[in-house]
Amino acid sequence: MDRKHQYQPSDLDSFRAILGPKGFSDDPHEMAPWLQDWRGLYHGKARAILSPSSTQEVSAIVAEACAAGVPLVPQGGNTSMVGGATPDESGAAVILSLRRLNRIRSLDADQGVVAEAGVILSHLHDVAETIGSRFPLSLGAKGSATVGGLVSTNAGGTQVLRFGTMRNLVLGLEAVLPDGKVFNGLAPLKKDNRGYDLTQLLIGAEGTLGVVTAATLRLVPAVADRAVAWAGVESPAMALALLRALEAQSGPAVESFELIPDDALHVVLKHIPGTRAPLSTQHRWHVLIDYVAEAGAQAALQALLEAAMQGDLVQDAAIATSLSQADAFWRLRESISEAERAEAPLLSHDISVSVEHMPAFMEQAALAIRSRFPSVSVTAYGHLGDGNVHLHVRGQRGDDAASWRQSTGKAASDFVYTLVSDAGGSISAEHGIGQMKRDTLELLSDPVRMQVLRSIKNALDPAGIMNPGKLVSLAPAPQKP
Repeated sequence: MDRKHQYQPSDLDSFRAILGPKGFSDDPHEMAPWLQDWRGLYHGKARAILSPSSTQEVSAIVAEACAAGVPLVPQGGNTSMVGGATPDESGAAVILSLRRLNRIRSLDADQGVVAEAGVILSHLHDVAETIGSRFPLSLGAKGSATVGGLVSTNAGGTQVLRFGTMRNLVLGLEAVLPDGKVFNGLAPLKKDNRGYDLTQLLIGAEGTLGVVTAATLRLVPAVADRAVAWAGVESPAMALALLRALEAQSGPAVESFELIPDDALHVVLKHIPGTRAPLSTQHRWHVLIDYVAEAGAQAALQALLEAAMQGDLVQDAAIATSLSQADAFWRLRESISEAERAEAPLLSHDISVSVEHMPAFMEQAALAIRSRFPSVSVTAYGHLGDGNVHLHVRGQRGDDAASWRQSTGKAASDFVYTLVSDAGGSISAEHGIGQMKRDTLELLSDPVRMQVLRSIKNALDPAGIMNPGKLVSLAPAPQKP
């Protein structure tokens, strides 16, 4: 925690009075699943779980917490990759669960959908479909990730290439600030020049500046026709050349473009039942392409890939002939993390550098990491088109996971982040900072950036109650060696 908080048991009685028995629990068995992150890397303690069912209840809780100095840890689906929704081990905090705020307040193809913070992403997809629209953001945790968490972490996913991150999809926000006051900015204004953009300030703040309770989200027309292809390529540089060729000839029709190394594919085929290689030939690298059009998507993509093969950008390719086959292609991509964890202890690094520099960075970083740490394997895959890849450093089968992470894994991670920083990139492209990367952010960031971040945190949350220990510390930053 950043500051010492002291409060009495009677403070919990105040929360109990606000919420009633449905919204308050200090039962250890009920709390247990929410005291650790989904990967089991972070474990904490909490005095209670508070589950409000309205913005008014959230406001009352935060006001009471502010007055009593009670730390709050906002939590949605608890799918954070960086321990951003897990309390620390002090046991001083209470978890503020937004899962009961799960209503769709309004739905309009032009004005967007107003969804409360606890709405699950897959449900949001289903709701949008009922009016012939879609919410154009998807990720592997869509069955549990919630709107509030997606906003608070500025989530990315596989469609960023065309539609951008949550920053591009949020039209307005409602949030409870650290003093309990409600900021109502849900109106989807195309022009609004009233000073600092508070909505954008709250997006990506990881619950450290307030609690997102609802969001107005952009909808786009439903896909008219879609084609999904798997192609073999020689290198990341060839993959980027292929993407540029496809974009030049079809504009925004390419919605997703995922780069996958052959060794990652083989680990998936080894550990994930029911999977099979899309191509009969072997290739060093693979790309997964999602292509949309008003009509004739499959024929158009086939023609583009045939031209790419003639130009030596593609070695071989297969286009899915059914929805189930398209889903099977995507399952290969989405199972990489699961398969690699089954293979050996793993540390994942969600990083970005400029798009044009990413192909060289992927190969050069892998060589540098393996040279310094000969016992590890390195896999880099992901959203090549937006300069974001997931760089996995994996130990050897049989390594003790906990001890490996604390020794070789930690040293390798520090080295990865140094490489990224030296390349002018970001140590967190889409997963956030949480508690996992907080110290690394302070160590490697421009001191001016950290000064501004801490100033904003101090100004909006002077009591230090909002998700303490995440994103930015209120203590002085550590000095670079």
